[in-house]
Parts: sequence; structure tokens; C-alpha cells
Amino acid sequence: MATSTPSKLRKGGNAHTAQGAEPATMTHRQIMEALSGLLLGMFVSVLSSTVVSNALPEIISELGGGQSAYTWVVTAALLTMTASTPLWGKLADLYSKKILVQSALVLFVLASAGAGLSQDTGTLIAFRAVQGLGAGGLAALSQIIIAAMIPPRERGRYSGYIGATFAVATVGGPLLGGVITDTSWLGWRWCFYVGVPFAIVALLVLQKTLHLPVLKRENVAVDWLGAALITAAVSLLLIWVTLAGDSYAWLSWQTYTMVGASLVLGAAFVLVESRAAEPIIPLRLFRNRTITLTALASLFVGIAMFGATVFLSQYFQLARGQSPTMSGVMTIPMIVGLFVSSTVSGWVITRTGRWKAWLVAGGVLLTAGLGLLGTMRYDTPYWKVAVFMALLGTGVGMMMQNLVLATQNQVALSELGAASSVLAFFRTLGGAVGVSALGAVLAHRITEYVRDGMAGLGVPAGGATGGDGSAIPDLDALPAPVRTVVESAYGHGVADIYLYAAPIAVVALLLVLLVKEVPLRTAVDVERDADGAARSAS
Repeated sequence: MATSTPSKLRKGGNAHTAQGAEPATMTHRQIMEALSGLLLGMFVSVLSSTVVSNALPEIISELGGGQSAYTWVVTAALLTMTASTPLWGKLADLYSKKILVQSALVLFVLASAGAGLSQDTGTLIAFRAVQGLGAGGLAALSQIIIAAMIPPRERGRYSGYIGATFAVATVGGPLLGGVITDTSWLGWRWCFYVGVPFAIVALLVLQKTLHLPVLKRENVAVDWLGAALITAAVSLLLIWVTLAGDSYAWLSWQTYTMVGASLVLGAAFVLVESRAAEPIIPLRLFRNRTITLTALASLFVGIAMFGATVFLSQYFQLARGQSPTMSGVMTIPMIVGLFVSSTVSGWVITRTGRWKAWLVAGGVLLTAGLGLLGTMRYDTPYWKVAVFMALLGTGVGMMMQNLVLATQNQVALSELGAASSVLAFFRTLGGAVGVSALGAVLAHRITEYVRDGMAGLGVPAGGATGGDGSAIPDLDALPAPVRTVVESAYGHGVADIYLYAAPIAVVALLLVLLVKEVPLRTAVDVERDADGAARSAS
């Protein structure tokens, strides 16, 4: 069986002595012990992120925010996650991966606790931004550590464990968050506190079980200027996407200024990276066609995945009138699809070494799921919505981990951190852009639908809802005819963003079709890494 092939790691030494180091063998049991703390850390990260998803409508309503605040609570975390992921990846190539992943976990949980103390949406958004810094580290480092321990041919099996952990936390998070929010003696703030005990256990397990060699390289400095430029460029772009069409017109001097400045910052980033000794994102990686295509595919998958799924809780609570708890229950078909597809695809890829068919099938299912969800309304039979969500989740499960696998199969061990973080960067960048852009579209569409619906009732917009549709409504406080208008507006508005996301998924599918399948390696590739280290030292 493929899983009997031993994984090899260097016992120690630095980049200059890598060729003389003897590889150490890790059994399946040792790998699982090392992964246990890592998977628990990932569980904390995903749980702490998803546990608030079904509570967000109530959180934003209680804190006095509107649709824009709802979008930015999500976008702020994705923005900092996007900007920090390449930096975490580069640090992982230079310093102890164990210390880094523990630091990311501590940062994430402290920010989560701070978010629970927020008294207004501005404070909440700020703490969510800090959460994103920790989440960026956990997302990048988990893939990097797995790649450092396990050969590509075996990695599909262990990637399945990641998918399973992701699925369990994604299912359990919204359900737990809904129960916490609906429990009067707890309240939504405990959604942010619930991850703390899990994090403490994760830190203890990581300390005991995770033992990786440190690739020590002397006289190396982190490219902080590059990190600052890419952060500024991405931040400015997302601020523009969020505010355009609302605070100012799409074609306006603000648009020209912000987009122009973002492009200038992006060009400066490319220039700095081309000259940096240790760039945050090594541009040479993009000479590899597979890495370029998978990175772009990850960008569009991120737009479709994050941009479409983050608003599901609004659909179930504000279009169908469900409680936060039931909102979590109703998303289970999507998570089951993700869980099954990621686990099964990982297992089959480990046995066969073939991965491209799974990416293509995932792209087809992702596109189909988004397109079908674009047809739903507030009164669409739930079984239809469940089938559509299952297709979406299945497609995401087939693509997300396997895009990373295809990329990691192309690089030496010394560049696993940078290559893995490049994909995580593009995926979270797509997610941030998707949430910002589709959130802005959703706010605009809901406002229009509410205005049209109220006009049909002969009531001025805002006269019975307390606003024009931009504020998060309390359905129970609305008269029956007005409630129907609001529910219809949210049902139709959320469906619209799926229709916008479907063509984006088609682009991801086309990019995947262009990727050339390369057989998965059966070793961690120590020799290739040693050669690369020797070249960099000369």
C-alpha cells in the first residue's frame, strides 16, 4: 500500500549541512501523534470562526450595525489573513514551525476573547482583524508542516484528516453558536470565548507531540517592506470594493484614486520582491506553470467559496425566519458534501497518485451548486436548497486541499512554506474580495427589493421597517405583510450573489483544465532540498 512508504525528515543541521544529514523515518503512528495537536489547533481556528456565523445577524443588530458592518466583520479577518499568510509562510522557511504555529494560536484566541468584549461594531471589526493575523498563520503553517513530514503521494490521506477536521468544526461551530446565542444565560459573547479551553489543550498537545527539524539559515532578513506593500495594496483594493456603489459611484474620482494607488503599490511590491534576497512571495515560483495556474484557480475558488457561503446564515435567518440554531442545522448538507468529498478524494489520490480528475470534477460541481443556488427564493422548498448546498460543498472539498497538493508536489522542501502560503494567500485574497464585492452587491440588491416591495404595499420605504433595507431587521417586530417583503428581499438578494459567483467558478474550472498532471512524488524530497540549499549558499 502507498501508506507504507516511510516519510523522511532531516534530524537537524542547517541549510549548509543538509546534504550530510541523515533522514529520520516517521511511522504512521508518529505522524498521527504529531498531527494531533496541529489538527486540534486547526479545529480551534475554524470553530472560533464559524461559531459566530449564525450569531452575526443578532450581533450586528444588537451593536447597531448595518449590512456594511456585517460584511466588514467578515472581511476584516479575511483581509489580515490574506496579508499575513505569505509572511507566515516565509517565517516558516526560516524559523521554528512549532513556535510559529503556537504563536499564531495564542494570537488568534486572545483576539477572539477581545472580540467578545466589544461594545460596538468598530471594536468588533478591529479584533476580527487581529483574529485574521492568527488565522493566517494557522492556515499556512498547517499545510507547511504536513508537507514537511509527509511525501506528496501519502499526503492525500492526511489531507483527508484536515478536511474532516475542517468539516466537523464547520458543522459544530454554527450549531454550537446557534445554541449559545439562543441560550438566554449565555448570549452571543460566549461564541468568542468558547474556543479558549480548546486552544489551551491544543497548545499543550503541540508542545508534546510536534517535533520538526529547524532549517537554520544565517544572515537572512524578513522582507518587511514587501509585506507592508502587499498589505497596503490589498487593503486599499478591498476598501474600494466595499464602498463603491454606496458611498460613491463606481466611476468616480475616489475609484480612480484608490484603484490607481492600489496598482502602484502592487507594482512597487513586484519590484521589491524581484530584488529582495528573501522575498515574501518568490516571483520565481510563478515560472512554474502549475503553480501559476493553481494560484489563480485558488483566487477564483476563494471568491466563489467565501463570497457565496458567508451569507448563508442571513438567508436562513432573514429570508426563512429560522433561529440561529436551526440556521446551523440547515447548512449541514453543504458540510457533509465537503467532508465526504475531501476525505474520499484524499484516500483515492493516496492509492492512485492521480489528482487532476478530482479538481476538474470539483470545479464542475462548484459551478453547478452556485448556479442552482442562484435560483432559490425565500419560499423555495428546503430539500432543493439542501441538494444545491451539497453540490457546492462537494465541489469545494474536491478542490481546496487538492490545489495545495498539486502545488506542493512541484517544489523542494526549502520552498514549501513560500509555495503553500502563495496558494493560501490567493485563496484568502479571493475570499476577501468576494465577501467585499458580493456583500456590497447584496446590500444594494436588498435595498432595491425592499423599496420595490414596500411600494407595492403602498408604504414608503423605511416607514414600517425602520430603514431602507440597509440595516439588519428584527423580523419578529415587523407586521406580517412587511415581514414577507423583507424575507423575499433577502431571499432574492442572497440568490443574486450566487449567480454572480457562478461565472467566477467557471474561470476556476478552466484554469484547472489547463493544469498538467504530474505524478505525485513518493518521498519528501530531501535530496532536492539539499541541492537547493547548496545553491542558495553559493
